[in-house]
Amino acid sequence: MFKRFNRVAAGIFLAVSACAIATIVACTKKPAGQEFTASGDGRNGKIEVSISVADGKIVDAKIVSHSETPGISDPALTGVIEQVKKTGSADNLDTVSGATLTAKGIIQAIQTAYAASQGKTIAKAGYTDTECDIVIIGAGGAGLVAATEAANKGAKVIVLEKMGVVGGNTNSATGGINASYTKEQERLGIKDSVEVFYNDTMKGGKNLNDPALVRTMVDNSAAMVDWLESDIVGADLTDVGIFGGATNKRIHRPQGGGAIGAHLVPLLDAAARKQGAEVRLNNKVTDIIEENGKPAGVKVEAEGSSYTIKAKAVIIATGGFGANPAMVEKYQPSLKGFITTNHKGATGDAFAWIEKFNGALTQMEQIQTHPTVVPGSGIMITEAVRGNGAILISRTGKRFVNEMETRDVVSAAMLKEPQGSVYLVFDQAVRESLKAIEGYAKKGLLTQADTVAELAGKLGIDAATFEQTMKTYADYVHNGKDADFGRNPKSMERDLTKGPFYAVENAPAIHHTMGGIKINTKAEVQNKNGASIPGLFAAGEVTGGVHGANRLGGNAVADICIFGKIAADSALAYIGK
Repeated sequence: MFKRFNRVAAGIFLAVSACAIATIVACTKKPAGQEFTASGDGRNGKIEVSISVADGKIVDAKIVSHSETPGISDPALTGVIEQVKKTGSADNLDTVSGATLTAKGIIQAIQTAYAASQGKTIAKAGYTDTECDIVIIGAGGAGLVAATEAANKGAKVIVLEKMGVVGGNTNSATGGINASYTKEQERLGIKDSVEVFYNDTMKGGKNLNDPALVRTMVDNSAAMVDWLESDIVGADLTDVGIFGGATNKRIHRPQGGGAIGAHLVPLLDAAARKQGAEVRLNNKVTDIIEENGKPAGVKVEAEGSSYTIKAKAVIIATGGFGANPAMVEKYQPSLKGFITTNHKGATGDAFAWIEKFNGALTQMEQIQTHPTVVPGSGIMITEAVRGNGAILISRTGKRFVNEMETRDVVSAAMLKEPQGSVYLVFDQAVRESLKAIEGYAKKGLLTQADTVAELAGKLGIDAATFEQTMKTYADYVHNGKDADFGRNPKSMERDLTKGPFYAVENAPAIHHTMGGIKINTKAEVQNKNGASIPGLFAAGEVTGGVHGANRLGGNAVADICIFGKIAADSALAYIGK
């Protein structure tokens, strides 16, 4: 009897213990949560995200589908999700350096899904026909500068952007803004002048540039840096370096050599909105309205419906056409099959809109390849890496070109090398001199080795030849003269002897379309008879003539900012503001 009681008691004890343990386990498990799915706009298209929500907190999140570039987008795809899992919140999520557009798309999807979990929706604007003083097509660098300037001076401004994020190609700008005779150059003891800047730009463009447009750009460049650094925008342009085709150091960028686009776009976006401009994303302009031979507004598609905006003036700032393979091939058949560094919205839509006004195009065949792009990815390695001392090495283990030549010259030399790709090589000193390199490291783009010989082995090139090349280059640095290719000594400040050593494979890719809508120095769109089209203005890569046959690094941001501001001022004068 006693033994039986013990067995029964033991059974009860075990059962109770099992229940207790199960209860503890159940209490420590995260609640399953209810799933909600939404999508956001990434760099290459829609990103679908699913989240699980319990008691108002996000308990899990995952990427359902996307079309972002493998490897390059990974930091954003994993980083944002990890943030959400850690915080349980859809608020205050950080973007990821080097994959900003991907991160923004994920954040947009998460916030939309979370709003749905709370029985809310992120309200759609429900756009209807409206009117304003100035409508700006495109929210890239040129469009945002124009919006900031026009709104700051009292105009009612609406900016229309067909993509889900602002910035366009400016988001990917890694170099800086060229300017001469600036207070930053003076502070650093850099001797330069607008005349040297003008001559460098004309020479770089093979003198096909419109001299008047170039003169306007260089003459306004110092004032543009002042405007960007003012309280209106608040940019940091205190680091000044040198790029290919430049006689002197004149490319202005954030301290430490940070990427200009990631720095400037958020500031310009905030500035435009602060001044009162309305920025509408996912609003695709389909045409410019014409009345009595003049622009009178635009037709827009958004959220599955169409509407119109009547405006007194129209500014076109839609960017180039580097992401339109058919158009690229039409104007430059030799570039068929090339990859592009451009975001997918750079498709040249605006050229058809100006036909009804007899609008003129110019130099459409002038399309630039950027030499240092990671094959298969479209990721551009900023020219600043070469400007800070890096060299280009063929698979033969030798240098083959002046690395600081203009982009067309360097690209052509690269294409003649085995496999049409080469290695950009630098040392720890160069890496420490430029913040932008850390972004490439995080993306896993760098091959690293403790010695030059070890790096040669990893790259599959002859070690003895490579070591001799590096030694010869170091001697050139010490002597202040490149006896092989005549590289500018101002870009030879580091002898590449400080390990570790790094390399990244590069090949040319379509980068900038120098041709486009013909404008004058007031950013007024010209017709085929050489006259200005009243009320129609354009700025940035959508225009042609500033860069001629080849754009110098740093001149794109100068172009878009300077002519973006000029377009706004001209439009203000036209409407009497």
